Amino acid sequence: MTSLEKKAKTNRRRNIRFHITATEDEATLIRKRMTEANISDMGVYARKMMIEGYHITIDLKDVREMTSLLGRVGNNINQIARRANESGSIYAVDVEDIKKHMDEIWSMAREILSQLSKIK
Repeated sequence: MTSLEKKAKTNRRRNIRFHITATEDEATLIRKRMTEANISDMGVYARKMMIEGYHITIDLKDVREMTSLLGRVGNNINQIARRANESGSIYAVDVEDIKKHMDEIWSMAREILSQLSKIK
């Protein structure tokens, strides 16, 4: 590199370089997203995504708890069905237990959807 090239490089507004590597599939996806964003210059797209892009991390604790509740409700329904087939009657306490669990599940589902709707 000549001294003139070095000087030109130090006078550049953007004088720090980043280098990334990608697989063919990743490169295809990157080019597709560039086209969707109507950007044809890789440097412009990379800079835009690195500065304006964001990473989403979702805490699935509530979803796991809701899944657990769904499993319990399913077990309760199976027990009630067994009892109904054996004795021909269903206990009101069991039905109320299922209703209580279903109310909890719906409440959790509404909260999860509310939180997900805030993601932009």
